[in-house]
Amino acid sequence: MSRNRGTVLVVDDEHVMRDVLQVLLKQAGYVVRLAENGEQGVRIADREPIDMAVVDMMLPDISGLRVLERIRKIDPEVVVIMLTALDSVETAVAAVKCGAFDYVTKPFKNDKLLNLVANGIRRRRLARENRHLREQLVRRERFDEIVGKSPRMLEVYELIEAVAQSRANVLITGESGTGKELVAKAIHRRSPRRKAPFVTVHSGSLPPELLESNLFGHLKGAFTGAVAPKKGLFEVADGGSIFFDEIGTVHLETQAKLLRVIQEKEFMSLGGVHTIRVDVRVIAATNTDLKELAERGDFREDLYFRLDVINIPLPPLRDRREDIPALTRHFLKKYGAENQKPGLDVSSEAMEVLLDCPWPGNVRQLENAVERAVVLATGPVIGVRLLPDAVKNRLARVAVDPAPPLKQGVTFRQYIGEVERQLLLETLGRVDGVQKRAAEVLGLKPTTLNEMLKRHGIRNARRGVGRRRAARQEAR
Repeated sequence: MSRNRGTVLVVDDEHVMRDVLQVLLKQAGYVVRLAENGEQGVRIADREPIDMAVVDMMLPDISGLRVLERIRKIDPEVVVIMLTALDSVETAVAAVKCGAFDYVTKPFKNDKLLNLVANGIRRRRLARENRHLREQLVRRERFDEIVGKSPRMLEVYELIEAVAQSRANVLITGESGTGKELVAKAIHRRSPRRKAPFVTVHSGSLPPELLESNLFGHLKGAFTGAVAPKKGLFEVADGGSIFFDEIGTVHLETQAKLLRVIQEKEFMSLGGVHTIRVDVRVIAATNTDLKELAERGDFREDLYFRLDVINIPLPPLRDRREDIPALTRHFLKKYGAENQKPGLDVSSEAMEVLLDCPWPGNVRQLENAVERAVVLATGPVIGVRLLPDAVKNRLARVAVDPAPPLKQGVTFRQYIGEVERQLLLETLGRVDGVQKRAAEVLGLKPTTLNEMLKRHGIRNARRGVGRRRAARQEAR
């Protein structure tokens, strides 16, 4: 017998016909399942995967057309061949219109039936392969709500898949606007906790007392204004995941209580005397260096190590520019639908501008720019004029004061050094002293910019910028 070429379900109420088909198909290398009526055939298709069904049109309980319909509802890719008597060809043709692959009249030639079965299963496998390729392409460009197929983003997708099934805590790092919450949601959706709650905590927007009340809940009368008991977010998230956005902003006192929950899986609500046990996975995000904060004493080192079990770094948009067209199409579709403007496109000139922008606000800034353009669009194509000025002007092209004239006694090297120093200060002033953004504007590597700042004695960029501004104001 040849190797397994697929599984074929035979549904026929005639015992002799079932035997004939079983012998014929087994000899050709197929696994055969037999059913003597329609309901039995549907049950078999429902409990195990089949590649093809050969179904008689006339069955004692339900019609062959009904079997066709129900089997294809279970698996739309199952290929079905209908067996029919000569006087019911018209019905068989109708079955083909309803989704049957083909029909065979009784009595049939063995070679013809085997050819149909082989072609049908080949078609099913091609359909599966095509669907798999389409899914791979979609996945490469879009992962849940995360869009991108650059090598850096593919690495992120692999990390998400790898950690989703575990119970480990996850720390997502990256600049503001890179999509850290989307990554956290993707981890949750792919985890065994996906049916339980996903709770987001916006750590930086709440004072410590209110944050603790939100996290751990409180009893009535626990503090002024606590007129009713309240369940905390940890309790709400029990069995699921809790996501801390910007964990680095949490007060040190609250950090100690977080550490206890992570270690002991229990806490007490404010005003309470009994511990509450929870099973919660912690996913945290930060746009700051927690290790550096811990070294300065602004973040608990033991909490940092508890959170940083798995680290997923998200690249800034400027490091994955090849994703900008896909992101733009995604946002065009999203906001086009919201504003009843389907089918919008971007001109080649506008796309060049989008690709050229440094995007200090990352994906969030791109999304805002596209949404604005969609709202303002009056035609099917979005041009450069609809983009925000900050995007069109690359946000921070530096306009420095004219160079001073060369004074007597000043060497050329000293003169160039002073112009360079002025350029550094002017650039830092326009980006609020953020060295990473200054490096982007000047087209320098961060390490190169840092060396230049040291050479010019600009040790504290923000303080230096402040002095520069104060001197300007005094001069005025």
